[in-house]
Amino acid sequence: MTYQTVTKLLSPQLNMDRGSSPAPRAFDRRAIPDAAIEGRWKAPDGHAIRRIDWLLPRGALRGSLLFLPGRGDCYEKYLEALDEWHARGWRVTAIDWRFQALSGRGGGDPWTGHIDDFEIWTTDLVAFWKKWVASTPGPHVLIAHSMGGHLALRAVAERRIDPEALVLTAPMLGILPDAVPPSLLLATARLIARLGDPRRPAWKSSEKPGALPGGRESLLTWDEARYADETWWREQRPDLAMGPASWGWIVAALRSIRMLAEPGVLEAVEIPVLMLATRADRLVSHRAIAEAARRIPHAELVTYGPEARHEILRESDPVRDAALARIEEFLDRHAPVVD
Repeated sequence: MTYQTVTKLLSPQLNMDRGSSPAPRAFDRRAIPDAAIEGRWKAPDGHAIRRIDWLLPRGALRGSLLFLPGRGDCYEKYLEALDEWHARGWRVTAIDWRFQALSGRGGGDPWTGHIDDFEIWTTDLVAFWKKWVASTPGPHVLIAHSMGGHLALRAVAERRIDPEALVLTAPMLGILPDAVPPSLLLATARLIARLGDPRRPAWKSSEKPGALPGGRESLLTWDEARYADETWWREQRPDLAMGPASWGWIVAALRSIRMLAEPGVLEAVEIPVLMLATRADRLVSHRAIAEAARRIPHAELVTYGPEARHEILRESDPVRDAALARIEEFLDRHAPVVD
């Protein structure tokens, strides 16, 4: 077992009092890079999944990297990181999950995130992965955030995809409050879902449908400028907007989390896995992430403190730059360039 915990405790004063990045970056986070191509991929059932590709890396070819965002996310939020990986030699792709961002909707309205079973998403991922691997140069690596991290780890644990290395940022491996037994959470969610339309929202979002609720920034990032980018993209592309998850989504998530928690599932993961998480996360359970890292044979866990919120790749520069450097070092070790 190569389980490793690395605690990154940057100065809280450095990261909490500045409110935004200390200096503007050259990269324009509010524009699709010239090197990137937006398109669609049709799943086996014909559903259109939005994608973005950086086809030709700048400099020497490093390999191919697939990025998967979290619940309610869109790839626009991660353009900065995606373009940086491209600059380091990766042939980069990102997709929107079915039923969110510009990949359609599955609920009773345009704003609530709903799905009946996470298997729908893992099936999409497996189909996309097979075509993507067949058409791109190796080594092939996968980086995924939050709900995307859960789905990526599940597909790996089920031996349905086989990246050379897997990186998960704040993966959704447990839902808060994590002091409540998962079985009780699932039973309660199932009961509530049955009391009405399971597609109805599980929590109140905003008086204006699709608008970002007040206080949401405090859950995601200390960086005000990067947080504001999401609002800007929603104004430019209104169909990106998504609000709360449905009760059906909650039930599906808890069922999938229970599957990963079963004995022997994570212990069978053979590939190297890097997890980046924060104890200050108020959206996913850090305790569950640490337990998963303990169970995965070749896992490394980087743990942040109050300097980082949920979206580590969209954090202030000191946190974000350290995270990107740690990811690249991990990929250099476990997915070296093929001669």
